[in-house]
Amino acid sequence: MLTLSREIGTGGEIKSEPEDFIVKEITSKGIVLEPGRKYTVGELGENEVPDGKFTTFVLEKKNWETMRAVLEIAKRAGRGRKSVSYAGTKDKRSISAQLACIFGIEPANLGAVRIKDISINGAWRSNELELGSNLGNAFVVNLKNAEHPDRIDAIIEELNGIFPNYFDRQRFGYRLNNAKIGMQLLQDNPEGAAMAFLTDTANEEDEEAREARKQLSEELDFKKALEYFPRHLRYERTMIDYLARYDNFANSIRKIPRGIAIMFIHAVEALIFNEVLEKRTEGKDFDTNIYCKGNFYGFPDLSSVTKEKGTFPIGTMVGYETKDEDIDGYGKDIMEKLGISKDSFKIKSMPELSMKGAYRQLFSPFKDFTKSINENVICLGFSIPTGAYATVFLNEITKSKGLEIKDIAPNF
Repeated sequence: MLTLSREIGTGGEIKSEPEDFIVKEITSKGIVLEPGRKYTVGELGENEVPDGKFTTFVLEKKNWETMRAVLEIAKRAGRGRKSVSYAGTKDKRSISAQLACIFGIEPANLGAVRIKDISINGAWRSNELELGSNLGNAFVVNLKNAEHPDRIDAIIEELNGIFPNYFDRQRFGYRLNNAKIGMQLLQDNPEGAAMAFLTDTANEEDEEAREARKQLSEELDFKKALEYFPRHLRYERTMIDYLARYDNFANSIRKIPRGIAIMFIHAVEALIFNEVLEKRTEGKDFDTNIYCKGNFYGFPDLSSVTKEKGTFPIGTMVGYETKDEDIDGYGKDIMEKLGISKDSFKIKSMPELSMKGAYRQLFSPFKDFTKSINENVICLGFSIPTGAYATVFLNEITKSKGLEIKDIAPNF
């Protein structure tokens, strides 16, 4: 990823320990949730719903993925996967505080749940919590072993309050192959998508998993694969179990949660967006034909997208309903190289994964920036909108190796 700042970076390491990466969700009311603090519904400016069927709670976690944490809470409370929701995902290797929600559990009973490195810091009756309803996140990050800490002020001055709103590695899967799988689906090839998900060994760091994927690729014996595929690859085993009995690759993908499968399509949208943004960043081309205004917190309000020139230039997450005039020349060139069009996002073989398209700000603001230095540790504080990646902002400072398109689309 090409950085907007041309200044030499500081170098250094983040996330050495969970304590080095603290994430504090900014609620829809503009309240910053602090780890270690208990909250009442009144303190958060929320309204308790006496007859509400959900319980919203403040979730604090350490070194837990958000989805795994809420599912473990649901399990302990006797509820299933579909009973839980949250406003936004948080980095696993961190200490974080955020809002989450569960159906059919009394607030008092939820507060009695005990799980290592997870705490419930307040709970109340409510309606369901929607994904993306938070305004953003505030971060406190320890940057260790920086070679050039004196560069920070110049970098922040050059950025002038914005940074490129790239998607980072999390969007593309731990094997960085989500977009590869998604391209197969866009080409109406569910067999190719399923086999890429099951057998792709690129970036697979687990030796047992890598050998299992390789063996299945060579033997194509799904029944036998159930004997040796690692137990922790639950989604893969679910698909393999189905394929051992039925010859239907689209239905095998349907056996994993739709939220997982839809990420394959999102990854292709993100790949296109990132490449468009890199071209714009290279030329410092900030002008588009669509913009949005800021909300009361100073972050982009994507509900206010307009043709009138505004505060934040907007790009598109291409889908089958995207207007032709909203796909700029950069986007058209990239889609041509990929061999797809906006109509590709209407997937005939799996229509439930079709994507209409969406908007996303090209350059994201950051605010509340602070810096302090203690020996070889730089403590950075900053706030960014929901959907933006702290690691992308930090890459502007450290100039570490960013994500490259060859990492996620080798044949591009």
